[in-house]
Amino acid sequence: MTTPSPSLAASPQPQASPALRALRDQIDAIDRELLRLLNERARIAQRVGEVKRAEGSPFFRPDRVAQVIANIEAANPGPLHNRHVAAIWREIMSACLALEAPMRVAVLGPEGTFCEQAAIEYFGSAAELIHCPSFDEVFHATAAGTAQFGVVGVENSTEGVVARSLDLFLRSPVHIVGEVSLLVRHNLLRQVPSLEGIEVVMAHPQALAQCQGWLSTHLPHAERRAVASNAEGARLATTNPAWAALASERAAAQYALHIVAHAIQDEAYNRTRFAIICLPQTMAMPGPSGRDCTSIVVSVPNRPGAVHDLLKPLKEHGVSMTRFESRPAKSGQWEYYFYIDIAGHPSQPHVGAALQELQGLCAFYKMLGAYPVSET
Repeated sequence: MTTPSPSLAASPQPQASPALRALRDQIDAIDRELLRLLNERARIAQRVGEVKRAEGSPFFRPDRVAQVIANIEAANPGPLHNRHVAAIWREIMSACLALEAPMRVAVLGPEGTFCEQAAIEYFGSAAELIHCPSFDEVFHATAAGTAQFGVVGVENSTEGVVARSLDLFLRSPVHIVGEVSLLVRHNLLRQVPSLEGIEVVMAHPQALAQCQGWLSTHLPHAERRAVASNAEGARLATTNPAWAALASERAAAQYALHIVAHAIQDEAYNRTRFAIICLPQTMAMPGPSGRDCTSIVVSVPNRPGAVHDLLKPLKEHGVSMTRFESRPAKSGQWEYYFYIDIAGHPSQPHVGAALQELQGLCAFYKMLGAYPVSET
């Protein structure tokens, strides 16, 4: 039997001082008390679920989640930062809600997408995620009831709107009840920790566009291959050492890939808005929060001045428009649908009056949703 050399032998662990052991004992005691209180909260949440089931009330109330977190932040004496306290309480409420009723949420898959990250940020990690191969399938799963909620990308601060999502909203019965604004950092992932020998870079088309400057400088000869999602690109990168992907750190961990280059997006402040969607019978339009967005899609008769007339009610009633996008109606007649975001909630008199007047000018009008604006 070979005796290990002194240099390879395991070093003895230093003994904790009496003062340190006493502090650790205090922490252990507090942890046990926290666990007891958390389970007590969970038992009460189960009783809340029984009452909601009997009354036919909705199980998930994002306004209630926001209220609880706001109250906790207001009562927080420190030293914990409010953002960390908010994250802890969101997970506590997510875990308790899972005991009341399982929450099924459709997201763009596979595992490791930014869409998945947005869903976890909104619903907490206790939600049951249904990974879909495309945003089309996210809409379908939500409209069909396979999932109670869906999460879809709608806009990027660098590349603009996600056109496919806008088109899907036009025909789908779902509406928007919330949003998440996510800081998106694209990393170059690969089986080996080197830029040498990369032949193909795979990602969602939006990610490829957001990193085109860096790719042109550092990998000018590599093929840029569009795939359904960044996480799908990461999954495919595990099958060929000459392939790389643009994806999140979460995807790198999920697929055991090296991060060859960090945060290579061309714009440092690169955010994507994700919409939370559901059927109206799953959740009605949220009430006003004081900081809301109302999204509509309209079309107007194809005549001179029609678009100008469309915007007049907003100006006359003092309503601020935050987004205006056009998409072809695909009728062959050069007609367009206009997607408009306005600041405010339809229950506010000036917003309601502007929308009513605007609707009278439209050949087509659809309310996509009114919802609280993301905090970030």
